[in-house]
Amino acid sequence: MDMQALLQQAQQMQQQLMEAQQQLDEAQVEGTSGGGLVKVTVNGRGAVEEIVIDPRAIDPADPEDTAQTVADLVLAAIRDAESSVEELQQEKMGPLAEGLGGGMPGGGMPGLPGF
Repeated sequence: MDMQALLQQAQQMQQQLMEAQQQLDEAQVEGTSGGGLVKVTVNGRGAVEEIVIDPRAIDPADPEDTAQTVADLVLAAIRDAESSVEELQQEKMGPLAEGLGGGMPGGGMPGLPGF
C-alpha cells in the first residue's frame, strides 16, 4: 500500500466533497402542489427558502376549510421539494460515497480495514 497515493486520493475526495456540498448549498429546487397553487423553494440541503401561495387557493367564504386546505397544499409542496432534493443529493454525493467504498460490500475505503 502506497501511503502517499492514498493520502493524495483522500485529499482529492475531500476536495470533491467540498465542491459537491457547495453545489448543494447554491442549488434551488422547487416543489409544487394543487396544480401550482402552492410553490415551495428549498436549497440543495433541504432548507425551505420560500413559500408562494396563489391567491386562488383562498376561499374568503370558508376561511376554516381554506386554512386546512392551504396547510395541506404547503405540506404536499414541501414533500415534493424534499423528493427532488433527495435526487439532487444522490446525484451530487452518491459518486463520492461509492469512492469511499459506500457502494462496496462491507463499505469503507479499499485497502483500509475498518474504513
